[in-house]
Parts: sequence; C-alpha cells; structure tokens
Amino acid sequence: MILLAALGWAARRYWRHRRREVLFRQPLRGDRRAILERIPLYRRLPGKLRPVVHGLVNIFLDEKRFVGCNGLEITDEMRVVVAGNAVTLLLGRGKRHFPGFQTILVYPDPFVVGHTTYDGVIETHERSVRSGESWRRGPLVLAWSDITDDARHFGERRNVVLHEFAHKLDEENETMDGLPVLRERSQYAEWASVLGREYASLRRQAFRGEDSVLDPYGAVSPAEFFAVATESFFESPAVMEHQLPELYQQLRRFYGLDPAGWAGDRPRGSGLGDRG
Repeated sequence: MILLAALGWAARRYWRHRRREVLFRQPLRGDRRAILERIPLYRRLPGKLRPVVHGLVNIFLDEKRFVGCNGLEITDEMRVVVAGNAVTLLLGRGKRHFPGFQTILVYPDPFVVGHTTYDGVIETHERSVRSGESWRRGPLVLAWSDITDDARHFGERRNVVLHEFAHKLDEENETMDGLPVLRERSQYAEWASVLGREYASLRRQAFRGEDSVLDPYGAVSPAEFFAVATESFFESPAVMEHQLPELYQQLRRFYGLDPAGWAGDRPRGSGLGDRG
C-alpha cells in the first residue's frame, strides 16, 4: 500500500509538472494580455520578463479558484489582475508557484473580520476592517475596490495583492514570521540582521509618527514588515534603494529581481475597473 501511494504521488507530481510546462509555453490570450497592459506594475516590466508573466499567469489561472463574496461576480479582469500582480513575485524565482492553497476570496469592498483575545480570564472581542488577509494553509482574501485603488495610485508603496501573496511566500517554511525560505543557507544570518534592524527602526519611526518609504503597518510584526517591504520594493524601488540600501539588496537577492534598474517612466494610474 505504501508503495502504491508513493507511485500515485509521483505520477500526480509528474503530470502536474507536464501540465505546467504546457501552460507556461502556451501564448496568453489576447484579451488577457490587454488586461495586463492596464496594470501599472506590468507596464514597468522589461520586455524580456513579460512572456514569463504570461506563462505564469496561465498556470495561476489554471490552479487557483476565485470565489466572489457579498454578491460580487468574478470577472476575467479580476482574475487576470490578481494573477498578473501576484506572479510578479515569482519572476526571478525559477518558475516557482504558490503552494499550499487553492482558493482566493474576493470581496467588492474592504471587509470586516472579528478577533478574540484573552488576558487571563478576560475575553475581548474586536472587529477590524481589512482590504486583504492571508490564512495560513488556507484561502487568501482580497477586496477588489482596494486593488483598483492601489493601481490608480501606483508608486505609493501600497499593493494589497503583493502584500498578501508575500505572506504566502513567507509561510512556505510552515511559519509566517517574516523569514521565508531563502536561496542559500548562508543568507539567513544577514537576512535576520538587516531585516531585524530595519524592523526595529520602523517601529521607532511609527511610534514617533515619522514618514518612511515603508508603510507604518509593517511595524505590527516581522511578518507584516516583510509584506510591507515587498510592496515598497516593487512600488517604490528607487526610493527604497536610496533610503534603505541594505534592505533593498536583501529583497533583490530573495526575489532575483532589480526593479530599481527597470527602465522607463514610472506609470501613473490605470484603467482597471473602468466601465465603458
């Protein structure tokens, strides 16, 4: 039985790899390429990276399931926009994918979540409004209105899709703690030193109300710091490289990309969500 199970697992893995290779080489539909062209982050990409995005989007749309919430009807635009932003994190990572989950829940607007905390025998119930959420080994949740708003304000260090999918990369080592799986064992000490120092610095800046290239929400926890740093790395790379060069270099090694070196003017705005 164990041998049969092992053979079954190996067969599934082989055919999944074959399917991904076919999808990666398959041209992206013209209407989907047109949607990608309206995504500011995609428009910044060097031409040689765009075909890689197309292949990764094909795989993403084949493997992930989108579910509309609160009456939202999922459109192909929504699926392609989420996929196009998300796979940017994978461009320099050797055709990696987002394992461990399948479902993406999309709300029309920011959603309310409840939390329960305990202090001894005292139980406290709280509610907060969110534009995105990543459940460990579970669904990823997004608000479509915030996705389109982020696109209209590209370059302002906020991209909820990048943020939540950075959490999915973070949890590949089973713990969402701001320490994802790095390329080489020798990188961990330097990663911990640089990100630990910059996290402490952001916490001090947030406490004093000082501005930074990083969203102050990153001061909440190391996991949020990594997600926020990812947003700035792709949204404001030149500023991060200038203000936080060591942090930029750590993310450059992790993602295998150098967005500060991408040519072209920084795009402003988008046509996402427009109604003709």
